[in-house]
Amino acid sequence: MRADLNRNHLVPLTGIRNLGILAHVDAGKTTVTERILYLTGTVHRRGEVHEGTTVTDFDPLERDRGITIFAAAVSCLWDGHRINLIDTPGHVDFSDEVERSLRVLDGAVAVFDAAAGVEPQSESVWRQADRYGVPRIAFVNKMDRAGADLDTAVESIRERLRVIPLVVQLPIGREDGFTGVVDLLRMRALVWETGRDTVTEGPVPDALTDEARRRRRLLEENVAELHPAALEEFCALPEISAPTLAAALRDLTLRGEAVVVLCGSAYRNRGVEPLLDAVVAYLPAPSDVPPVRAAGDDPGQERPADPAAPFAGLVFKVHAAPTGRLTYLRVYSGTIRRGDVVLDAGARRTERIGRILRVQADRHTETDHATAGDIVAVAGIKAARAGATLCAPGAPLVLEPPVTASPVVSVAVEPRGSGDADRLATALARMADEDPSLSVRTDPETGQTVLSGMGELHLEVAVERLRRDHRLDVAVGRPRVAYRETVVRGVSGLLYRHVKQDGGAGQFAHVVLDVEPLDHDAGFEFRSTVTGGRVPREYVGAVEAGCRDALAEGPLGGHPVTGLRVTLTDGATHPKDSSEMAFHTAGRLALREALRAGEMALLEPLAEVTVTVPEDAVGGVLGDLAARRGRVTGSAARAGTVVVTATVPLAELFGYATGLRGRTQGRGSFTSRPAGHAQVTGPVPGLTR
Repeated sequence: MRADLNRNHLVPLTGIRNLGILAHVDAGKTTVTERILYLTGTVHRRGEVHEGTTVTDFDPLERDRGITIFAAAVSCLWDGHRINLIDTPGHVDFSDEVERSLRVLDGAVAVFDAAAGVEPQSESVWRQADRYGVPRIAFVNKMDRAGADLDTAVESIRERLRVIPLVVQLPIGREDGFTGVVDLLRMRALVWETGRDTVTEGPVPDALTDEARRRRRLLEENVAELHPAALEEFCALPEISAPTLAAALRDLTLRGEAVVVLCGSAYRNRGVEPLLDAVVAYLPAPSDVPPVRAAGDDPGQERPADPAAPFAGLVFKVHAAPTGRLTYLRVYSGTIRRGDVVLDAGARRTERIGRILRVQADRHTETDHATAGDIVAVAGIKAARAGATLCAPGAPLVLEPPVTASPVVSVAVEPRGSGDADRLATALARMADEDPSLSVRTDPETGQTVLSGMGELHLEVAVERLRRDHRLDVAVGRPRVAYRETVVRGVSGLLYRHVKQDGGAGQFAHVVLDVEPLDHDAGFEFRSTVTGGRVPREYVGAVEAGCRDALAEGPLGGHPVTGLRVTLTDGATHPKDSSEMAFHTAGRLALREALRAGEMALLEPLAEVTVTVPEDAVGGVLGDLAARRGRVTGSAARAGTVVVTATVPLAELFGYATGLRGRTQGRGSFTSRPAGHAQVTGPVPGLTR
């Protein structure tokens, strides 16, 4: 049903749904979002990605490239419920936008291509949602596409995502003949006629009656295995009633024990109304979500989703709009009003709320307050960054921030104009403030400004923003990846004595360290086996801090060090000259000496690449992957093409898109996602050791 267009319509907490749209690039996330906005009456014209007329992909960079780059929030009403929706990027280079969005969402719709099933980035965003315990439903899109097959897509969900899919619809027609779905709960047909936006409800077509009954029974059996109330009715009655089945599906979704699966074609406007009904029926309201808990030293403190409780909210996005800085905020508890003073709990700094805005992508409607469950933008906050907790000054707490991934690719940027250095520094600082996955540093050897990000496309977009938004003409160096160093063979009993006497208070610290290798993904571990108080506890902490400082630069090439355990086995102090500073210095210098004495290896970042090519081009593509030090891990034939998966060093993927197009006459495509690190086994072009 179309919604009341009054966006200030009051909705109870139980009537709010905060959800994200998640998927692999080109699976149809933005089109699904646009159809939701159209069907709810939020917009009166359907936006199209290929025409550059979408509401959520409003940035010129997104419209030029035809992909979602920045997470965009919109709000709409459906069946008396307010749906706050975030359309997230699908490209792996912008996964940090997905991470920050998932941190503040209560539920999600995962969109899959009916012909491709679960693709690499589909799996990545699914794991991100697992990390935050976000309940999901699945929408198999593009059912009108050649090669579309619901059962194959569902099987890929089962196998690759390790979840139990519960299919609640049966498609009517295949590929171009897809016209609607059979609702298996209520055993009714929903048909969308060509050229019409409304759905027609009717009986199940005779040709599908037997299949629909079979699938309805299979759905009952699967649900009864997982849900006690459904099992009781399954055993006592000929069939499980639609209300009982719906209640069981909701319980299973909220607990994360199964995933409801629907299907449709968003581009043709088929299947979106049932999807909206499923969002309302199965995904949680803020009141269904457990109270948020404080992080760090006070994990027992919590805040319920109660407008009357002390205010607490989490910043998940910052945007430097032409009209000023906007801070996007999820309100978890309490109420905020214009003019309120709030505390940035992590920075221990107060901020004043200027305006409160309900967000409609790049358009905003001012409101006088926001309460628990709302997602809003706030003007007037000057310094809070993404991940900051804003709360009532009289009831402080710090919420767990979203995880920010470490950058893996860097480029040097410098202004071409002699007087633009300060402008470049200001622009880069503003961009890093908006996007925590971008980092900026100055190379101590060359003095160059180094911009680091999540991938080649991420940095291309950042540089384009410098040129377009900040009107800076910049020169860009060749991309470089973030190497690491690890311990292959450690040392035992390394003794280091730090003694310094220069007339005043002296410094004395004596430490003995064992250094041993760990799996390089394990990071760094420190422990102490010192007994008898030979190194006091406060000095042990100083030794650990010194060791952590030493990890910043390894002996092979000054890269960060990972994958090692350091054990403090012995030490000695001086009654006057020992201090935390002395033991901090000793720990740092001792570990540096231990790393030089042991055997080290260089690690490079890897990417899992999925390449889709015509059958006649497979040989050339495989040879090219081998030349790039790639290791093929699998291949599968699919509708006249071959899908090759391989693990390739990230450094070898620069310019791969251009090379692939040349080898396949423009018919090949590829996607990639991070695959950890591995030891460098051969010469790396452009790497200085």
